[in-house]
Amino acid sequence: MISRTTLAFCLFVAPLAATAAGLDEPLIAPAPTSPAVSTPDLIFTFGAGAGVEPGYFGADSYEAVPAFVFGLDYLRLGKSRSIGSTDPDRIPTGLAPRLSLRVIKERTAADHPELTGLNDIDLSVELGLGLVYRQPSYELFADARYGVVGHESWVGEIGGDLVARPADRLKLTVGPRLFLADGDYAATYFGVTAAESVASGLAAFAPAGGALSAGVEFGATYALTDNWGLKGAVRYDRLLNDAASSPITGLGSEHQVSARLMLTRRFVLDF
Repeated sequence: MISRTTLAFCLFVAPLAATAAGLDEPLIAPAPTSPAVSTPDLIFTFGAGAGVEPGYFGADSYEAVPAFVFGLDYLRLGKSRSIGSTDPDRIPTGLAPRLSLRVIKERTAADHPELTGLNDIDLSVELGLGLVYRQPSYELFADARYGVVGHESWVGEIGGDLVARPADRLKLTVGPRLFLADGDYAATYFGVTAAESVASGLAAFAPAGGALSAGVEFGATYALTDNWGLKGAVRYDRLLNDAASSPITGLGSEHQVSARLMLTRRFVLDF
């Protein structure tokens, strides 16, 4: 499923994810000290830009959306412990936890007339945790989230990337993605109740959960300076199983594409 992280940052984080924000290894390490240089308390990266994505899951129409990203680079915990690194050029390795957040915007027939007769779906907020394992040439991750607002269902995503650094300031990634969800999530976004069937003319459909989409993402990060950079990604997903068989998807397409491009800024704070 195409992640609506862009909207998530815009509405709820002042932004925090997404894509999802990670805590690099070592998880808690001794804080760096120097008699001559003051150690900052917090370093984070924030980016803003624009993207394009399907109007809803299964749509074949696209719309422009704001794109945001947040990453926690370093956090000092008292005088002797810290998370992350103050070095902007450090390549993190090892296992680390990360936050995972996604917001799915509302789906209405007013915005998409082909859905007339189907119930409108309110905005949903998914919040959860994940693990990421990094090495210089590859990364692996697994995230699990729950719809704390809206659909109140469990979803998850697993994937990985091959990583290349053809230049000092350029990082390229490419890798597979697999999205999974429970039956309540599938029913919310791909189901058609008997009443909706009468009102919309679509066949009634009760989808099951499981693997709902699989795809691949191409990403690029370019450091313009130590503090400014560009971050972009293009993602393709193909809906699977009952997500692909849904009459709602039949109105659109099982092929889903999204893209985003953001200007990022690294902030160093010393309280």
